[in-house]
Amino acid sequence: MQKSKKVVILGHFGVGKTSLIRRFVSNQFSDQYKVTIGVHISKKVVDLSDEDSVSLILWDLEGTDRLEQIREAYLLGTHGVIFVFDINRPSTFQNLKRDLETVKSKVQDRPTVVIGNKKDLVPEEEISSLLEEHDIPYDYLTSAKTGETVEEAFLHLASILHHDS
Repeated sequence: MQKSKKVVILGHFGVGKTSLIRRFVSNQFSDQYKVTIGVHISKKVVDLSDEDSVSLILWDLEGTDRLEQIREAYLLGTHGVIFVFDINRPSTFQNLKRDLETVKSKVQDRPTVVIGNKKDLVPEEEISSLLEEHDIPYDYLTSAKTGETVEEAFLHLASILHHDS
């Protein structure tokens, strides 16, 4: 049985939301930066078992440094959230806990997966100390460029959404 689930992808400008979606949906990456204006919608069907699948309707929302200004209409009917920050840009995670509280208040505590993207830009030995030093709550560290852990993050949320309904 296939279920459709709306997932909004949120985060600051330039953290790689669109690149993560492109990597997940079509296994592609582009170095060309294009600003998302408003919302861009993509879809991917994820097979969870021989009998069960989830159709993820991915809403790529424009980046903003002020999450409280997200248009409420974009969030209506949201089943899950992917929140993305750039582990190479402290301004995108310095207020991460507050940002996540804002998001949760807007989507009634829907399941949320927190992704630290652009892992390929930070030396491996610096990542742990960076995350620990800033006490960053995250679920996955990804690289849209290399594809590392992208599929796992999206599949994790798909599985949660499937079992929650």
